[in-house]
Amino acid sequence: SSRITTLVSPIMNSSSFLLTGFSGLEQQYLWISIPFSTIYAMVLLGNCMVLHVIRTESSLHQPMFYFLAMLALTDLCMGLSTVHTVLGILWGFIREISLDSCIAQSYFIHGLSFMESSVLLTMAFDRYVAICNPLRYSSILTNSRIFRIGLTIVGRSFFFITPPIINLKFFHYCHSHILSHSFCLHQDLLRLACSDIRFNSYYALMLVIFTLLLDAILIFYSYFLILKSVLVIASQEGRHKSFQTCVSHICAVLVFYIPIISLTMVHRFGKHLSPVVHVLMGNIYILFPPLMNPIIYSVKTQQIRSRML
Repeated sequence: SSRITTLVSPIMNSSSFLLTGFSGLEQQYLWISIPFSTIYAMVLLGNCMVLHVIRTESSLHQPMFYFLAMLALTDLCMGLSTVHTVLGILWGFIREISLDSCIAQSYFIHGLSFMESSVLLTMAFDRYVAICNPLRYSSILTNSRIFRIGLTIVGRSFFFITPPIINLKFFHYCHSHILSHSFCLHQDLLRLACSDIRFNSYYALMLVIFTLLLDAILIFYSYFLILKSVLVIASQEGRHKSFQTCVSHICAVLVFYIPIISLTMVHRFGKHLSPVVHVLMGNIYILFPPLMNPIIYSVKTQQIRSRML
């Protein structure tokens, strides 16, 4: 890192940061860009297709599919927020990013992560109402209520993250301006700051506890209630049908939380690991859920699959 800093410091100014690609594999960037370009194309195409199918098929204008459209829109925006820096590094167009651009990208990455968690929680509530209280499903999840839920999700995701992100603008960055990933994260910028970062550190921790962790607990609790309700159903076929309606959502929850937990473990306990591992895990965290969710729902949801075909 010190050698890289020495080499790049003459061409970098105090308000720009060096993005990190796959260190040591620079000669293979052209080949590495092929699978990444394919993944981004699949993310954009898959989520756009899900949104198009839900918009054009009137039989899918139901609460479950409105929430799925929110999830697809969130995944689409996540892909769009990182595609220019990830592929820019691999194609040789980008090496640096300005502080303002870095802060903006960080804002969208973290905001969209919180938004995806909120949408998954809302989808768990949708499945709970559909299975445990089916007679009141249409009266509980009306179109106006779904619209208000959507606004609440956006406000919750982006409003509370604003103070620590704005605070990044006023920090003094005196450490080597080398980011750990090919995109900007809040914790990465904190690592480079020499200012008092206690507010950002504590605020970010509380935000994670009261969003991601709380959402995960509530999702787990909703499925506990669903399981209790399903086991009461007398027929085997009825239990199987009820479980089938939840499979897609359970898979979406797993593909969202497993990369987050894995990346956290790598950052916490994997300091001895190669930088390539950290970069790879960061890209999995960003790209795996947006890539897998359209595949999961197109395979597991008969209405989506038939309409796509």
